[in-house]
Amino acid sequence: MASIPDFQPLYKQVYGVLVQRIAEGAWRPAQALPSEQALAGELGVSQGTVRKAMDALAAENLILRRQGKGSYVAEHTQEHALFRFFRLARPSPDCRRITPQLGEEKIRRRAANETERSRLKLRKNAQVVELRRTRLIDEIPKVIEKIVLPLSLFPGIDKQQALPNTLYSLYQGVYGVNIAVAKEELRAILANKGDAKELRIEPGTPLLQIDRIAVALDGQPVEWRVSRCDTRDIVYAVDVN
Repeated sequence: MASIPDFQPLYKQVYGVLVQRIAEGAWRPAQALPSEQALAGELGVSQGTVRKAMDALAAENLILRRQGKGSYVAEHTQEHALFRFFRLARPSPDCRRITPQLGEEKIRRRAANETERSRLKLRKNAQVVELRRTRLIDEIPKVIEKIVLPLSLFPGIDKQQALPNTLYSLYQGVYGVNIAVAKEELRAILANKGDAKELRIEPGTPLLQIDRIAVALDGQPVEWRVSRCDTRDIVYAVDVN
């Protein structure tokens, strides 16, 4: 019988064990998990307790349930990642989610600065990969992204021949890094000269800045992304339940 910590409600203990196993690669993306009955027997808990833990995993989009087929580790396909983590949309009454296309891209590796070490919890001499991207909507530059990644977690990512439009599928499929949650801070800013040149707008144009830390299943910050968006004809849309 597997041992589980005893300082939380029982279903939370089971939840923690399952999350740890997914993070460690016991089950790969899109792979089926054992049945609730099998997990209950292994962990020495009731099937109802396992079901409650699985409900929590499903609510956080860490697993997908398929009627009559069981539960599967959520896979960060391009479509899934865009729907879950990217919130730009057309204004009402259209409200359609927008899939920004990749424009210009620059990538380099370098030493992490103090702010990056703090945000990503890196050691003093850590190396990072910096990725700068322009995103297009209707073939017009609308978003500038600066993405900073720990090189230790993503070795050789700067040598990839072609990076995907959304990176989370690459993180999961190639590096075994599963993004569990993205923590964002939004701020209204004014475009500086660099923003104006890349977005083809006037300096001083209002922009929306999205400051995001992506966190893996084990709680480690794995990506710091700052997006500066021209939202004059798009919106940041969130469904609140």
